[in-house]
Amino acid sequence: MLTHEEKINRIASKLKERKSAAPVSFKKKSVSHQVPKPQDKRYLDEKIDLSDLNEILFIDTEREICVAEPGVTFIDLVRETLKHNLVPAVVPELETITIGGAVAGGSLESMSYKYGGFHDSCLEYEVITATGNVITCTPDNDNKLVFQMVHGTFGTLGVISRIKFKLLPAKPYVHVAYEKYNNLEDYKKATWKHYQTQDVDFMDGIIHSPTELVLSIANFADEAPYTHRYNWMRVYYQSTKKRKEDYLKTADYFFRYERGVTHVSFNSFLGRFFFGKFVTSTNVLRIVEKFHKLITPDKIPITIDLFIPFSKMTGFFEWYKKEINHFPLWWVPYKMVRRYEWISPDFFEQTNDGLFLDVAIYGMKKSGGKNYYRMMEEELISIGGIKTLISNNYYSEKEFWKIWNKQNYDQVNEKINPIQTVKEAGGAIKQRVFGYIAAGLGLVAGLAWNDAIKVLIERFIPDTGNTIIAKITYAIILTLIVGFIIFYLERLLNKKS
Repeated sequence: MLTHEEKINRIASKLKERKSAAPVSFKKKSVSHQVPKPQDKRYLDEKIDLSDLNEILFIDTEREICVAEPGVTFIDLVRETLKHNLVPAVVPELETITIGGAVAGGSLESMSYKYGGFHDSCLEYEVITATGNVITCTPDNDNKLVFQMVHGTFGTLGVISRIKFKLLPAKPYVHVAYEKYNNLEDYKKATWKHYQTQDVDFMDGIIHSPTELVLSIANFADEAPYTHRYNWMRVYYQSTKKRKEDYLKTADYFFRYERGVTHVSFNSFLGRFFFGKFVTSTNVLRIVEKFHKLITPDKIPITIDLFIPFSKMTGFFEWYKKEINHFPLWWVPYKMVRRYEWISPDFFEQTNDGLFLDVAIYGMKKSGGKNYYRMMEEELISIGGIKTLISNNYYSEKEFWKIWNKQNYDQVNEKINPIQTVKEAGGAIKQRVFGYIAAGLGLVAGLAWNDAIKVLIERFIPDTGNTIIAKITYAIILTLIVGFIIFYLERLLNKKS
């Protein structure tokens, strides 16, 4: 097994030896959390192999610090740190998100109301430039602007090859209590109260409808009278509507949304029984990666994180109900830890809020020929909101650089000589990244009940119509089909890795 230094030397040497100035992209061991696009030029790029950068280098239990390579997944990280009664400050909701992806892309969860994003807990990055130089970046050394700017740039400012970050004390269990509200104003007041007092370890929520709002507040616990897992028949977000409280093992709490946040496929009893155990984010995304050429844009549900200043939430919600009106929504309070260097000064002139509310839409079907992404962008611009770039983007170049900091980006870009330039910054920014797991789950659900499949089955089993026999037949056949695909892909991917 190669040491970390040997891995870095291999990557740096490959970059130094490159003669072409054409963009390259990265080959990673973990599944990509970006839904592939057939026209994406990255499929034709030269690949830089980062697949072996997936080790935890050490855990310092006394200083509560971890150093790890960027390909470490959060499920593997949590399993290791919990052995020492420690966890990362922010653990994203999906098991196979990597720590490098959480920095270069984005990350938040129910501890974000205290700690912001995962990147806010980071102390040091090792970065490989496009020319093969290896630099160390901290908040206060000569590369401090690089340290602040690599977040959210999706790998366009060098290769993050090592991350040092803080850990927090943890306990074996999490106790969740569900506060129920019937209007937004009371819901906001409760959120603000917990934000001000910092009296719970975790806070997020589900807005099931404008009159059914659930705030999930949780704390670490030493013991639990019972525990639930949401990895098969039960769907977590649905449980928040029915239960008053719950207990989960700590790792199960962190990944309670692994099978979907508010966009879970196969909601029926039969669907959950046959598919619930197997339709994980990893399996779905592997299938989507393998068959990306079959994906059409209309099959991909709308997935977007909208960060709304707390002071603007009431007005935004009224607009949202009138123009969008999709529910349920995931509600994640997010503390803006600092005036981030990657955000434009123009943006800060519009808002001074320290608390933002991530209103996350997952699995919304496209209808009516409307460009909902653009509608939401325009509303965000008007209220001083922001969104992550994981979704489709339609900003003009001028609009884009009024939100993101062009001066700082260009300064770091010149220093790092990025491996992959920001293609969208030269004109209208479109089709940046499709969705996370919502899109994959939506695709599988759409394929599973596609009319073509039904017609094919009815051809061999006539006169079944929409009877119980037909539904059971569909379920059995689809179980075999999906099971075979997952089995085949698992074997194929395991051989390659």
